[in-house]
Amino acid sequence: MSILMASLKSVLLAPFYNFIHKDFHEVVDRMTLLDKLLFLGIHFVDKLGLWHKLPVFLGLAYLAIRRHLHQEYNLFNVGGTPTGVRYNPADYPYRTADGEYNDPFNEGVGEEFSFFGRNILPVDQSNKLKKPEPMVVATKLLARRNLIDTGKQFNMIAASWIQFMIHDWIDHLEDTQQIELVAPKEVANQCPLKSFKFYKSKEEPTGFYDIKSGYRNRRTPWWDGSAIYGSNAGALQKVRTFKDGKLKIGKDGLLLRDKDGNIISGDVRNTWAGLLSLQALFVMEHNAVCDALKKEYPELKDEELYRHARLVTSAVIAKVHTIDWTVELLKTDTLLAAMRTNWYGLLGKKFKDTFGHLGWYLLSGLVGMKKPENHGVPYSLTEEFTSVYRMHQLLPEKLQLRNINAAPGPNKSPPLSREVDMVDLIDQKGEQKLSEIGFARQMVSMGHQACGALELWNYPSWMRNLVPQNPDGTDRPDPVDLIALEVYRDRERSVARYNDFRRAILLIPISKWEDLTDDEEAIKTLREVYGDDVEELDLLVGLMAEKKIKGFAISETAFIIFVLMASRRLEADRFFTSNYNEETYTKKGLKWVNTTESLKDVLDRHYPEMSEKWMTSTSAFSVWDSPPEPHNPVPLYLRLPH
Repeated sequence: MSILMASLKSVLLAPFYNFIHKDFHEVVDRMTLLDKLLFLGIHFVDKLGLWHKLPVFLGLAYLAIRRHLHQEYNLFNVGGTPTGVRYNPADYPYRTADGEYNDPFNEGVGEEFSFFGRNILPVDQSNKLKKPEPMVVATKLLARRNLIDTGKQFNMIAASWIQFMIHDWIDHLEDTQQIELVAPKEVANQCPLKSFKFYKSKEEPTGFYDIKSGYRNRRTPWWDGSAIYGSNAGALQKVRTFKDGKLKIGKDGLLLRDKDGNIISGDVRNTWAGLLSLQALFVMEHNAVCDALKKEYPELKDEELYRHARLVTSAVIAKVHTIDWTVELLKTDTLLAAMRTNWYGLLGKKFKDTFGHLGWYLLSGLVGMKKPENHGVPYSLTEEFTSVYRMHQLLPEKLQLRNINAAPGPNKSPPLSREVDMVDLIDQKGEQKLSEIGFARQMVSMGHQACGALELWNYPSWMRNLVPQNPDGTDRPDPVDLIALEVYRDRERSVARYNDFRRAILLIPISKWEDLTDDEEAIKTLREVYGDDVEELDLLVGLMAEKKIKGFAISETAFIIFVLMASRRLEADRFFTSNYNEETYTKKGLKWVNTTESLKDVLDRHYPEMSEKWMTSTSAFSVWDSPPEPHNPVPLYLRLPH
C-alpha cells in the first residue's frame, strides 16, 4: 500500500518538479504542502522576472510569501539555547546596557558577544580562501576608476546613516592571530599596499550539534541605539551625565572628548565626520526627550528619565530607518507600501492612531504586536546580513563642502566652497575637522551631495590604504586594503559564494556571466578573474555586478536578506511588540515616536531653519535640491510601477 501511495505521489508531483528549477528540488522536498504551493507561486513569478512590475497589492503579496518562506527555511541558530529559570520581563521594562533580558524566554539572546546567526548554512571555503586572490578581485573588479553616483536618489547623509546603523548592530570579534595577504605580480603595481596584515575573525565552538562553530558580535544586535549608548555598562557610564537622564554633548551640538582626547560616544571605532554628526544629532534627540518627559512627569528621577528616553530614541531611529531611509534606498511604490506596512499595517497610520493595534500584524503592523515573534529561532543578526551590508561604495573620494552663509541658489542649493579629501574626515582627525566645519555645514553639505552607487569599479580608492582601529578608537599599526579584506572575510566566515547564496534564498542561480550583467567589459573581466566557472563568483562582486531593479540602489539578492531581517529586527524585540505601550514608554514618549515620521522631523526639531532654507526634497536622504514628491491621486495599493 505504502509503495502504491509513494508511486501515486510521484506521478502527481512529477509535473510540479519538472517546472521547478532542479536546484530547488531538495529544499522543496522538505516543505509542507502549503509552502510547496506558495513556493510554486513565487517561483513562477521569478521565472518571468515579474514581481517588481506587478501592481502594488500583488507585489506586497509576493513579498509576504517570500518573507514567510525565508522565516521557515532561512533562519539558523548558532550557539546553544541556555536553559534555566525563566526571568520575569516585568522586572526589566527597559533596554539593558548589554542587550540582556529582551527575549522573554531567554535572557542572553541579543546580548553583547552573542553569536551571529545564519540565514544560510555555512559553506566551508578553507581550501580556497585565496582563490582567486582577494587583491586580484579587488583590483580588477571593485576598485574605483571614476566615481559613479546615485543621481538625486540617495545622498551622503544616507551613506552616513547606514554606518550609524552598522555601529548599532554588528562588529565581529577578532582573534589575536594575524594573516598576511600579498599582492600577486599581475596586480602589484596597481595596489597601494603590496601586502598587508590583519587579524582573523575569532572562530569559536558553539557547543551546538548543528552548526559547530561561529563568530561573536561585539555589538548588541537589537535596534537599541548602541551607536550612542554603547553595548555594555562601561561604555554607557562614559556617555551619561547622570543628571536628568541626559547624555554628554558639547555646547556646539557635537560630541565631546575625554581628558585623553578620545571621542565620548557609545561606539567610537572606525568613525568619520558623517557618522559623528548623526551620533551627535541623536544624543540631542535623547536629551530633548528627557526635557519633554521631565516637564510632563516632574517626579521622574535620572535613571527613569534615561531609560524612557533611550526607548523613545531607539524607536525613533528604527522608525526613520524603516519608513524613510529604506524607502529612499528602494524607491518604488511597492516598497513604500511594504515598509509602511511593517510599521503601521495595511490599514495605515490614521487607522492605527485612531483604533490602536488590532492584533494581526498584516492589518496593524509588526510594531505593537501582542508578543514578540522569533519563528522558533533565537534572535540575532546573521553572517549573511553582514555580507549584504558591505556598502562602502556609497562613500566618495571627497566631501563637497558648501557655503551656508551665502544666499541659497536654485532649488535652495548652497554654493560649493571647497572639497575635502575623505581621508581628512576619518577617525580622530575627522572629529577635529568636523569641529571646524560645524554640524549645520556638515549636514547641509552631505544633504546636497549624491553618494556613490553600489556598482563594480566603485569602491573608494582611499580605502585600499586604510588604518583600521581598535574598539576603543585607537589606530592599529598596520594599514589594510579594505576591498581585498572584505572579499576575504566572506570566505573566511563560510558565507556562500554568489550562486550558492542565491540558491539558498530561493532565487534562480546564474548559469553564465550574461545572466548577471549586460556590461560587456564586466563580462570580459569576470571571465578573466573567474574563468567560466560562475560558481566561484564572490558574493560581494556578484552583488555589485547584478542588474538592478529600477528604483533599487541595491541588488535583488541583497534585498531578499533585507526582506527577512528588516522585519525580524522589529518583530523579535519586545520593546517594539509586547512592551511598545504607554506603560513602558510613557504616554508622552509613545506620542513622540508616533509623531516622528522622518529624519527631516528630527532635524527640524533641533535645527528648525535648516530644511526650510536648504531643502526642497521630501526626504532628508535624497539629494536636497531634488523636487519634492508629487502628489499621486491613485491609492498606494492600486498603483502600477512606473
